[in-house]
Amino acid sequence: MFYMVTGFIDYSQRAIQAARYIGQGFMVTLYHMNRLPMTIQYPYDKLIPSERFRGRIHFEFDKCIAREVCVRVCPIDLPVVDWNFGRDIGKKRLENHSIDFGICIFCGNCVEYCPTNCLSMTEEYELSTYDRHELNYDQIALGRSPISVIEDSTIRTIFSSTSLSEKTMDGHLDPRTVTSSPDSI
Repeated sequence: MFYMVTGFIDYSQRAIQAARYIGQGFMVTLYHMNRLPMTIQYPYDKLIPSERFRGRIHFEFDKCIAREVCVRVCPIDLPVVDWNFGRDIGKKRLENHSIDFGICIFCGNCVEYCPTNCLSMTEEYELSTYDRHELNYDQIALGRSPISVIEDSTIRTIFSSTSLSEKTMDGHLDPRTVTSSPDSI
């Protein structure tokens, strides 16, 4: 009889513990049902990247002095810098500069250590293509002005929800900070 009573008590304690776990999971579910949806309808809605976002690298050919610092600091030796020594001017003359974004890890070391600031990170993140050889950008493609998400009138832009100023006290997004393009108003 004693074994039956202790078995019943043990079973009761496990049943109560299981009910407690189910209740905790249900409370988390109820908490998240109150929130605004965090998904966006890409490509019609796009998030504005943060200020320090590391997107496609922009290259200014005229500023480059071909010191190859970007190649030396790159963890995978990715940038290809071709130059000739110009005897008439007495210094290096840049011939070609290219980066393969199919291999690039977007660490930003090349941009940080460039002595002339001819490299910069943009907010452009749509680099997908069907042929990986199209991701090998030469100095002409690298020098192309970056496409700004804010200036594209065909899409609705949504500011990134990571900043604390955009959240209310309970952690939800403040609907007043979500903006849209003038066409959708």
